[in-house]
Amino acid sequence: MRRDGIIQMDSLTNQEPQIPKQSYELRILQSLRRIIRTVDMHSHKLGSLHKITGPQLGCLQAAKEHGPLTSAKLAKKVYLSPSTVVGIIDRLEEKGLVSRQRDSKDRRLVYICITQSGEKMVADTPSLLQDTLASALVELPEQEQVAITMSLEKLVDLMEARDVDAAPVLETGPLSAE
Repeated sequence: MRRDGIIQMDSLTNQEPQIPKQSYELRILQSLRRIIRTVDMHSHKLGSLHKITGPQLGCLQAAKEHGPLTSAKLAKKVYLSPSTVVGIIDRLEEKGLVSRQRDSKDRRLVYICITQSGEKMVADTPSLLQDTLASALVELPEQEQVAITMSLEKLVDLMEARDVDAAPVLETGPLSAE
């Protein structure tokens, strides 16, 4: 940092761009962009290396950990809408990673069961980025966890985004995606 309070970018190392120290809005936007970019890169890595999306992996992990589950209960476990989860289940079933099984007593109930291929996929695929974040957050003192939470919630309010529906599943991409 220079004496005049400007954070400089070293053109050879591609580090910090020149942002005046007091330009907090620029620093906040840069941090948000880094977060979004990290989520996007992780999502692309899952897709290209493992042929699965973050929400699909989250559903598989929930089916393994809590299954068999109805699609409505699975939706609650992964914080997605039931209609979104039905589409995810369709794609997971096409890939042979889950199966649907009717309840023997109440035929209206359909359970989502993870297959052996699905269990192998969960075992072979790196954890979701949100798992990594959750692990790191619990290591922080509670006061820091509260400060981060309150700061982010205040940022949401400042952006007038409180009514924007956002499940706590880290995933980016087109809005029409699962």
